[in-house]
Amino acid sequence: MSLKRQNDILQAVRANGSFSIAELAVRLAVSTETIRRNVQPLIDDGALLRFHGGVMLPEAVDEPPFQRRMQVNHEAKWALARIVRDRVRDGDSLILDNGTTSAYVADALASHSRLTVVTHSVQIAYRLASRNGNRVFFAGGELSGEDGSAIGPSAIEFVRQFQVRYAFISVGGITLGGELGDFHLFEAEFARAALQQAQETWIIADATKFGREAPVKVCQLSAVDAIVSDGAPPPEFAAKCRAGGVRVLTPQTG
Repeated sequence: MSLKRQNDILQAVRANGSFSIAELAVRLAVSTETIRRNVQPLIDDGALLRFHGGVMLPEAVDEPPFQRRMQVNHEAKWALARIVRDRVRDGDSLILDNGTTSAYVADALASHSRLTVVTHSVQIAYRLASRNGNRVFFAGGELSGEDGSAIGPSAIEFVRQFQVRYAFISVGGITLGGELGDFHLFEAEFARAALQQAQETWIIADATKFGREAPVKVCQLSAVDAIVSDGAPPPEFAAKCRAGGVRVLTPQTG
């Protein structure tokens, strides 16, 4: 086991507050299994704390869960958020679902004006309301304490009242066979409702989502118009996108 690698892991996590296992593997050019072996002694010693899919500094545990997740894959999320920013125009209408990736997109859109935004996320509404002539419509329902999103049937019915230019949907996983899924039933239901109300549906997902299975189905690849990511998908999946006319937008493709 490499002490140098453990030091590199500690330095990376200290710089950002948290890191996913997948992101550390890419950063250090090793396998995720190697990262897991190297972080375990650091966890045992109390130098790091484990969360689902990653590790963080112990002092970060007092932060709200949403804020902790905002630090995971943050560079990747900013990269794809900038892609969305450069394509949305002033005056466009859009649906943004809940999640940290969507929050990065909202932050990237902060300089836009006259947007019409439909969301069930307090985080999204807070970032875009009362700014530059934007109109923000917030879905009602039971408020989730962890991340501040409205959940329940009334939120689904609310979004069905709107017709928008874009639906920007975050997902928990994208299988290489072309199925998009999430880990939460309501988020998947909201995503399905949103894509039906939009002229174009764009999936926003960092590259770690490719090849990951999530238990709740959102839709098939054929239901979306574009996938925005910080990196290129695996060749097998990219071929399915080309065959289905689904655009793949990355920092490399512009």
